[in-house]
Amino acid sequence: MDKLTILGLIISLTGILSGQLLEGGDLSILIQGAAFLIVFGGTLGAVMVQSPAKVFIMSIRMMRWAFVTPQQTSHQELIHKITGWSAKARVDGILALEGNIDDEPDLFLKKGLQLLVDGYSAEKIREVLNVDIHAWQQLRWQAASVWESAAGYSPTIGIIGAVLGLTHVMQNLSEPAKLGSGIAVAFIATIYGVSLANLLYLPVANKLKTIVTQQADMREMLVDGIVAIANGDNPRLIETRLQSYLV
Repeated sequence: MDKLTILGLIISLTGILSGQLLEGGDLSILIQGAAFLIVFGGTLGAVMVQSPAKVFIMSIRMMRWAFVTPQQTSHQELIHKITGWSAKARVDGILALEGNIDDEPDLFLKKGLQLLVDGYSAEKIREVLNVDIHAWQQLRWQAASVWESAAGYSPTIGIIGAVLGLTHVMQNLSEPAKLGSGIAVAFIATIYGVSLANLLYLPVANKLKTIVTQQADMREMLVDGIVAIANGDNPRLIETRLQSYLV
């Protein structure tokens, strides 16, 4: 669980709702199902129109990363693993690493080790794995951008909801006593649109992009390590080079 995300949402909502109470407002007026349906449904439809199916599905899957940090090998663990492979290859030969391939759950690690064991040159290994990294990062970056797009559509859809609400109010001008509350309810859609954009969609998009960048850096580090093994570099030199990724 990403405690910082949860804490940030709690602080944001607490600040906004507390301010509403201190100004003498009623929290119940902020609960409007129709307004929420207009804003959420309209925004969802807009991003679906914009996005290819593969990217949209990936964006839904990735959203949980903002609240539950994806499990992955730490930098230090990966450095230790790579230097271990290097030492083993230096003593027993690169073919000795073939037994490690099946032990790796990560497909990218498996692919890198397989290319190494198959005897490809360091340049070819880097070329193949860099293409893999680019494709991997491109899809997930586009998926994260879906939430950024939602942050752009949401306030505008909120305005549409407010206009629809005001249209409904104008139809009841014969009852002046209800005009005040009706107008207030109409603008709740705008509040929903702006709040979802700035408290949820945009922060989620930026956090997902940060996570994707971190994971891409891990893959770059792995590529450097495997290429160094292919070049026959000393394990200590490899470890020193990979430690630079921790700065």
